[in-house]
Amino acid sequence: MSTTAEALRSAEAHSAHNYHPLPVVVASAEGAWMTDVEGRRFLDMLAGYSALNFGHGNRRLIDAAKAQLERVTLTSRAFHHDRFADFCRELAALCGKEMVLPMNTGAEAVETAVKTARKWGYEVKGVPDGQAKIVVAANNFHGRTTTIVSFSTDHEARDHYGPYTPGFEIVPYGDLTALAEAVTANTVAVLLEPIQGEAGVLVPPAGYLRGVRELTRERNVLFMADEIQSGLGRTGRTFACEHEDVVPDVYILGKALGGGVVPVSAVVADRDVLGVFRPGEHGSTFGGNPLACAVALEVIAMLRSGEYQQHAAELGDHLHRELNLLVGGGAVTAVRGRGLWAGVDIDPAHGTGRQISEALMRRGVLVKDTHGSTIRIAPPLVIAKEDLDWGLDQLREVLAAG
Repeated sequence: MSTTAEALRSAEAHSAHNYHPLPVVVASAEGAWMTDVEGRRFLDMLAGYSALNFGHGNRRLIDAAKAQLERVTLTSRAFHHDRFADFCRELAALCGKEMVLPMNTGAEAVETAVKTARKWGYEVKGVPDGQAKIVVAANNFHGRTTTIVSFSTDHEARDHYGPYTPGFEIVPYGDLTALAEAVTANTVAVLLEPIQGEAGVLVPPAGYLRGVRELTRERNVLFMADEIQSGLGRTGRTFACEHEDVVPDVYILGKALGGGVVPVSAVVADRDVLGVFRPGEHGSTFGGNPLACAVALEVIAMLRSGEYQQHAAELGDHLHRELNLLVGGGAVTAVRGRGLWAGVDIDPAHGTGRQISEALMRRGVLVKDTHGSTIRIAPPLVIAKEDLDWGLDQLREVLAAG
């Protein structure tokens, strides 16, 4: 068994430095808990950026994967397989839509949504070829492909990757007036996160999503909701848009759709939108593969029970009550979020988000910083209340210690 130091040295020597992980090396995990190579246990308060909504090693998901592994794992889309139709039907029903276009990663799903909106704009709305515009929000995070970083305002994600893909208009998040002014006759879509995750779990002003829905409907523009992090139970509803009784034209899904077992993503919309594709115009060898469909079908079945959404709502209320008690105490300047998802701003005089994350790691709690002074808290939806409270106790003690 390698030690933490040995594993970190090996990773440093042989992997590209595109991440800055905390210095913990996980060897096994179950539920909301992870164990490192030296046998130390850690409470997972990040859940793979919401990919692990149902916890590590969820028995239902592992059993579904194992059963499918014994049968067939990949056919490519050159042939049909016996899990594909069920997956598309059940996911469409969960979203209240008619069609599904499956991919693998969240970034692929966003790229697919961009292509969908442009093709819809040219073939349905009648925008002149090459003139389509998509309105996006500042401080967004939709992935790190070349096209997606072209409309990012995060310099770390964007700088030195040009020339950039044109066709995007960036407006302030939460500003309906700016959004309305940006929408023109050539606008084909508005692409938004219902809650901005990487930006620090930013919740838009009340009524914003309803306003976006009304505006896009009036202007014949697609409303595309990136629910990759916010969807599938994280906020206490199946989709974060539901908090304002909003149904977008397009759902973009990923992360938890694969249950933390395999990468699964999808674009979900009605036939008048996704029906613009014809054979050969878009695809993915692994998109909608049998293993992915088997796991995702179990995820959908679990969400249909409503128990995970209810647990996230109830424990989320508790989480935010406790976190808000920390505001104004000298270390925490603000708390945002919804359900089992929170962004906690640390007073820079008290320490950086990285320093707080490392101090929590030493106490057996794993969170992650973003944008210097913010830590993100997003435990698996299966976390027990006593474990959540223990994690919050560690946060209080770290903050009190300065």
